[in-house]
Parts: sequence; structure tokens; C-alpha cells
Amino acid sequence: MLIPHGAVIALVDGENWEVLRNSGTEAEPELTVMPTPALAETNHGSGGRHGVSSANPSGNQRDEDAHAAAVGDWLNGQVQTHKIEKLVVIASPRTLGELRHRYSKAVQAALIGELAKDLIGRQPSDVLAALHHK
Repeated sequence: MLIPHGAVIALVDGENWEVLRNSGTEAEPELTVMPTPALAETNHGSGGRHGVSSANPSGNQRDEDAHAAAVGDWLNGQVQTHKIEKLVVIASPRTLGELRHRYSKAVQAALIGELAKDLIGRQPSDVLAALHHK
């Protein structure tokens, strides 16, 4: 996958996330780690759920969903205010599914690629290698 200059790469799992930017060129990408914005993870679903089942997820699953929702909301805001023009999302498979529910039309238009893989904490060179093998 080619990553244009200035493209943002969001790495997300169920608890953490990181933001990188291609400060190099499309031909020679160089990923720079950006400060990770704080999120307001307030969307924890229905407060009336108490039992655990596929219809009533555990507290941990609700926390992961709230994290994905907060990341999705942040991405939507950044794209809508033109702070992100091109976006790549790399997320653990379940988190990626939750993020997709949050994408606005603007994020869908800015999205140049996705990868269902957990790369949190990996070096930028590992992220680039994963994107080149996609």
C-alpha cells in the first residue's frame, strides 16, 4: 500500500491507540509518532444491561466498544476539520469492526486503507512492513 505524504495512520486496539504520520514521501515513507490525543470514552452502551451474553456484552467488551467509539469520533472530527486528509486505520479485527460503525462519510472518503491487525507498541518500521505486505 502506498502512503501519501502527510497521511495519518491510526493504530487501535481495544484499550490503546497511537497516531503516526507519513513525514516522508509516497515512494519513501517515514512514519513519525504523533502525540496520542486523550479521549472521552463515555459511550458505554445501555446502563440497563447486567447479564453477560452475546446480546449483553461484558463490562470489558463495553469498555472496548467505548474506546473504539471515542477513537471513531476523534477521527471524524479531525477529518471534518481538514486536519486529516488521508487516513489509514490499523486495528485489531473486533475493534476495526466497531470503528467502521462510527466512520462518517468524510472519514470513508479520506480512508485510503485498513488492516485488521494489532500493531500497538510496534516500531514504525514494523507498521510500514505490515502495510507493504497488504
